[in-house]
Amino acid sequence: MKRIPWWQPSIVFGLVVAFWYAIAAWYDKSKELAFVVPYPHLVLQEAVTDGQFRQQLLENLFQTIVVTATGLLIATVIGMGWAVLMSQARWLEHSLYPYAVILQTIPILAIVPLIGTIFGYEFTSRVIVTVMIALFPMVSNTLFGLASVDRAQRELFRLNGAGRFTTLTKLQLPAALPAIFVGLRTAAGLAVIGAIVGDQFFQRGTPGLGVLIQVSNSRLNGPGTFAAIITASLLGVVVFLLFGLLGRLVTGKWADQS
Repeated sequence: MKRIPWWQPSIVFGLVVAFWYAIAAWYDKSKELAFVVPYPHLVLQEAVTDGQFRQQLLENLFQTIVVTATGLLIATVIGMGWAVLMSQARWLEHSLYPYAVILQTIPILAIVPLIGTIFGYEFTSRVIVTVMIALFPMVSNTLFGLASVDRAQRELFRLNGAGRFTTLTKLQLPAALPAIFVGLRTAAGLAVIGAIVGDQFFQRGTPGLGVLIQVSNSRLNGPGTFAAIITASLLGVVVFLLFGLLGRLVTGKWADQS
């Protein structure tokens, strides 16, 4: 394991905080709009010492985690199944892959009202938005991993009479694991974004961080707004690192996941 030089990101973090203080002071003193960019210590105080807000933040965070995990699980199952199906024949890939690209290019914000009209404005619609945003990385990375198996190994399996299922489970899927985990890391971060976007548009049901961001902003609660945004960002970082660690544990001995 390589030792990570902790002082380098610490210096960058210090510079970011200093710049944040400078911007906050400018809005406070020059613009007299302190709520627009609050001081960092006020954001920390709101998230840690304000018991009522902290409780609300944790409850909304839990709901966002539930939506993120559900959407990511569904996107992973659909994405891997979609990629496995396309990997079985070239004509299947040519027939199905364009629709994966179309799904990726659909403007989510434009069809969110339609999703709400069809599926309601609660948990289900939030999950659908999360799946749509997180699906493409799973499809593309899994397909890439399945297609990148060495031709000589394929021929060896064929010469030994291995069928499609045996080749898939014994050769293609194990060889595709590094690419699959890259897709998982990307999809996990996008799933958090999807959960926040869906939460901001679908206001009914149990609220998540997206609702908290909107409510805090509408009340001109700058520290609360920034606390919720930072919490959502940290959630994205945590899930990204979690799947990176999982990828190293599974494939670290024979594949570079860095």
